[in-house]
Amino acid sequence: MGFWDVVLDFLKNLFSFDQAHPLLFTQFYFWAFFAIVLAFFSLVKSKVLLRNAFLFFVSLFFYYKTSGLFLLLFLFVIVYNYAAGRWLFPRKSRFGRNFVLTLSIVVNLSLLCYYKYAYFLTDVVNNLFGTEFRVYDVFAHVGNRIVGSQAFSVDSIFLPVGISFFIFQAISYVFDIYRRRVEPVRNFLDFGFYLSFFPQLVAGPIVRANEFIPQLHRPFFLARKQFGIAVFWILNGLAKKLILSDYIAVNFCDRVFSNPLLYTGFENLSALFGYSLQVYADFSGYTDIATGVAMLLGFYLPKNFNSPYKARNAAEFWKRWHISLSRWLQDYLYIPLGGNRNGTFGSYAILLGIAFLASALAKSWWVFGGVLVLTLVIGAIILFRPLWRREVVSDINRMDTMLLGGLWHGASWNFMIWGGLNGLGILIYRFWKTCNVYVRAGLLGSLCLILFGLCRWTPAPLFNLFFVWSLILFAGAFVRMVYHLCRFKSKFSWLETGWAVAMTFIFITFTRLFFRSGSNLDPAEANEVAWNTAKNMVNQIGGPWDLSVIPQIAWQHRSVFLLIILGMIIHWLPERFKRRYRITFAKLPLPVMLLVVAAAVFVICQFITADLQSFIYFQF
Repeated sequence: MGFWDVVLDFLKNLFSFDQAHPLLFTQFYFWAFFAIVLAFFSLVKSKVLLRNAFLFFVSLFFYYKTSGLFLLLFLFVIVYNYAAGRWLFPRKSRFGRNFVLTLSIVVNLSLLCYYKYAYFLTDVVNNLFGTEFRVYDVFAHVGNRIVGSQAFSVDSIFLPVGISFFIFQAISYVFDIYRRRVEPVRNFLDFGFYLSFFPQLVAGPIVRANEFIPQLHRPFFLARKQFGIAVFWILNGLAKKLILSDYIAVNFCDRVFSNPLLYTGFENLSALFGYSLQVYADFSGYTDIATGVAMLLGFYLPKNFNSPYKARNAAEFWKRWHISLSRWLQDYLYIPLGGNRNGTFGSYAILLGIAFLASALAKSWWVFGGVLVLTLVIGAIILFRPLWRREVVSDINRMDTMLLGGLWHGASWNFMIWGGLNGLGILIYRFWKTCNVYVRAGLLGSLCLILFGLCRWTPAPLFNLFFVWSLILFAGAFVRMVYHLCRFKSKFSWLETGWAVAMTFIFITFTRLFFRSGSNLDPAEANEVAWNTAKNMVNQIGGPWDLSVIPQIAWQHRSVFLLIILGMIIHWLPERFKRRYRITFAKLPLPVMLLVVAAAVFVICQFITADLQSFIYFQF
């Protein structure tokens, strides 16, 4: 092969899209790409307009390498929302502003629903009405007509990487212009850069216009300490992803979730706890790398994680986990629905629609009757108990937000169940904190007796699982009640906090069962496979255990279990301690820092699996 053949082959590989190997932060190719970007960036960093234009086109190339021809869809989203922002701002009439906002939301959500929920909606319609509709890729059909051949498959719809993130970011931009919180970006290249900035493009965080757009016009500045912090975040993210997330997934969690019935209840439970660490290390690892890369380019992304497994209740967890999405849902869904002030038509329509749809799909009169009774009770409270009305309505809005937040994560009922469980956890905590220690112990004691009766007369793994969990909760409530009765003066707030954190972590981990079961699946079969996986894992965990084999299993998987324990210990370290070693690293002399980086990269490379694992949130 001649020199020019080698050059042409290199250029072909460089500018071609390989669906089986999209561009990832964990690939050497990405860091070679980023090194080239930094080299050219150093030439234009002092010229703001040229810098932004350069990074815009670099970001488009990055998206092409992750998603191929879906770049055309992304370009449409950029052009449309740029135009919508420009059209919206000068309009003075209320009708004109409302029309432009509504049209923009409809267009953006229609694209998201078509690509992300086509299989889910088709499955729902077929189950409800007994039809046999199949998904059909209209855009692939149009593409085939344009090129005059069957170049694109019309029988399946592929999900564009990161579509949920850039669609939500576009909606927030238009919404904030409508609310006059920001002015529209006048330069198209600047707006394109804002929406496509490649470090956070495909997996967040969701960046608000008022947080990022002011940075577009600031001159580049990177202090020595900031450089060190940026390098630390990149190394931290790579370690989380490759050492914790990928190693735990490949060597344990993925195997168990792929066929739960082949593993014991102890292994299923361990995989569930391992997945809680895996998904956190994966997503926060991506965010750490994105934060570091953005800082090296002179831009700052919002904080997206704040040690979420330190949360003391489900509500606090969602203030620490995926913070940018939680804020988005609060500002653009929860508050428009009425927030904690009042209810709207949407408040009731969303909850009742989902509840009755689920009962219809369940094809059970018992489920339908339960939903109907619950509807009547809520309606009676709203109509006849004015003092309770505001609390009930705000709880409905919270549940709506969590249900739709679950649906944002994936197009299957398992994600809806996951979101609903998180919403239920928030509502139970709101009720729980109004109860005194005696009421808590009494309620949990009664629950234990009910579940014991169910286990005795209607044996089922799910009842066993809930019975053990309720016993653990009752033990904590009983100890606190005794402490209160004896009027002990010693303060054990640290123990109370530790208990609350542990119980919240267990609850969040249980909800992950439904989250993981719905992930990494073909959308055409997601509902059925995800439900069967979750059911089989519950049966294994709640079924009989052979305690004699646990030491052998623990030894067999010792490297994974030790890694899980180490990861959780690091996660639970005090934040001030973590901040101290970040700053210490950032202040190291450059030669020493280089040695530390080389050593860290060497250690990280020892954990790289044969096939690099895609980031979990790429599918969302």
